[in-house]
Amino acid sequence: MTADRDHTAPQADKHLAYRFSVAPMLDWTDRHCRYFHRTLSRHALLYTEMVTTGAILHGNRDRHLQFSPEEHPLALQLGGSNPADLAECAKIAADYGYDEINLNVGCPSDRVQNGRFGACLMAEPELVAECVAAMRQAVSMPVTVKSRIGIDDRDSYAELTHFINTVAAAGCETFIVHARKAWLSGLSPKQNRDVPPLRYDVVLQLKQDFPMLNIVINGGIESLDSSLDLLEQLDGVMLGREVYHNPYLLAEVDRRLFNDEHSIPSRQETVLALLPYIEQQLQQGVRLHCMTRHMLGLFHGVDGARAWRRHLSENATRFGAGSQVVLDALEFTV
Repeated sequence: MTADRDHTAPQADKHLAYRFSVAPMLDWTDRHCRYFHRTLSRHALLYTEMVTTGAILHGNRDRHLQFSPEEHPLALQLGGSNPADLAECAKIAADYGYDEINLNVGCPSDRVQNGRFGACLMAEPELVAECVAAMRQAVSMPVTVKSRIGIDDRDSYAELTHFINTVAAAGCETFIVHARKAWLSGLSPKQNRDVPPLRYDVVLQLKQDFPMLNIVINGGIESLDSSLDLLEQLDGVMLGREVYHNPYLLAEVDRRLFNDEHSIPSRQETVLALLPYIEQQLQQGVRLHCMTRHMLGLFHGVDGARAWRRHLSENATRFGAGSQVVLDALEFTV
């Protein structure tokens, strides 16, 4: 089933599109998570979980690619290293109505390395350039790259600029850079998100040396104040875990980063606004927990947060659980 391209959520213009985005996070940023996030911000650019080319070409495409039109602007993150396969997947994504294709050149997990994609591709900038060129030839939407600042002992600034130069020459105009290097062995994916030190200075230098490119920074950003500071020198910020665990942070994004003064819904109003979607998905056979697991952090830091989380965690997984579980949990927050 192909998504309708009716952009219910207003899109940011191209100049502002990368100012704020929510990172692709495996097992987290599925379509239910993104729909929830969109109720809090009209302009934030949302990303899918990484989807491999094999899953699209040989698996259930709807399961991996289907989304609600309200999720726009929405980017698909692809994992792969075969230019022809990536080009074919880009065409399929265009038919589904995505707004951007992003190539994963940053994930360090063993499974990803065994498939010859993710962060290990930083050692093959010419191949990444071929992949980008193939996708750009296949579709008219932007093709972007998400990378690290280096891998293993190949983390010199000269190697990073060679990577950027090579891939940019293939037509990539936007680089999302996780400001840590990745260790391809010896650290788990979780450790690779925390152990290598953050090097914002490296990403800031990239913008100085490549002013014609869109440089977006990712990694360790925990507030909109920090985001605004970084935006004084960069084109965009991408937040991941902080948004997932404290999603109400998104409610301030449109006003503070996009100068959109629309009224901000309360946390309770956000929940009530989600009920029609929850009911619709329940009727289609989606289990309540698949939606509410992304909402556990909505009341982070306010009275009733623990009771909200506990009630949803204990009851949304039960067979036949319906939206009344959400309404009952909401009672603990008022």
